[in-house]
Amino acid sequence: MITEYRFCPICASPLALRSELEDAGLTERLRCPACDFTHWNNPTPVLAAIVELDGHVLLARNAAWQHRMMGLITGFMEAGETPEQGIAREIGEETGLSVSALALVGVHDFQRMNQVIITYHAVAHGEVRLSPELAEYRLLRPEQVKCWRAGTGLALADWLRSRGHEPVFMEWASAAEPSAPAPDDGAGQPGLHPSAPPGQAA
Repeated sequence: MITEYRFCPICASPLALRSELEDAGLTERLRCPACDFTHWNNPTPVLAAIVELDGHVLLARNAAWQHRMMGLITGFMEAGETPEQGIAREIGEETGLSVSALALVGVHDFQRMNQVIITYHAVAHGEVRLSPELAEYRLLRPEQVKCWRAGTGLALADWLRSRGHEPVFMEWASAAEPSAPAPDDGAGQPGLHPSAPPGQAA
């Protein structure tokens, strides 16, 4: 996947697709013909949280999503923070909740958006106060949520199994995949992946 990246950030020359020998062999990438800058297009690390509040899973809907779909709390990792610090920050910014415990659930690729998703289970406390970027939320018992077969859905399924629940997966034939908005500047939930209809999870 090549992202929208048209000009060299060093000398501003137009980038061009060019094949060169790399460790893995001849590889085509966007490169600068003037200064030899290479746009590596490496995957972006994204943080996600299965937020547990009073024994329920919190799902939220990004206000920019066109459909009434709900998903996990997600956000971009920022420079100078660990993944644990980043997801605790995201939960606080997006929901107003404080985190008392974090446990890594898993790391999954999300190639459609050129991302690597790092998902945590977060035990949270407090009163939910959504940021303006989130339109609504739901609290569901673990056995009520449904997963989708990629990204955060795979992480949620792994977490459910660890709790003794066999995950139920969405069938896209009966639930059309929504279009995800473009990622934001990392300040909030980026809308990286489709979430699920109310009562379900991405």
